[in-house]
Amino acid sequence: MIGLSLVFIGIVLVFIGLLGGGRGKVEGGGVIVIGPIPIVFGTSQKITKALLVLAIILTLVVLSIYIIPLIMR
Repeated sequence: MIGLSLVFIGIVLVFIGLLGGGRGKVEGGGVIVIGPIPIVFGTSQKITKALLVLAIILTLVVLSIYIIPLIMR
């Protein structure tokens, strides 16, 4: 149910972006996570730094999900 909701929200956001016209600057980037190591790339330093912060947060969350059950035992 959550996945379907996220897909629907994404489609709505795309349509809202299309209605805005061509007035904005488009930046893009991505994160590839191999094991615990994130590889970040982007079209500008601004987006790359933002994705790097998000990748570090994601890595810490995933590691804590794995470590907390081990500590609780």
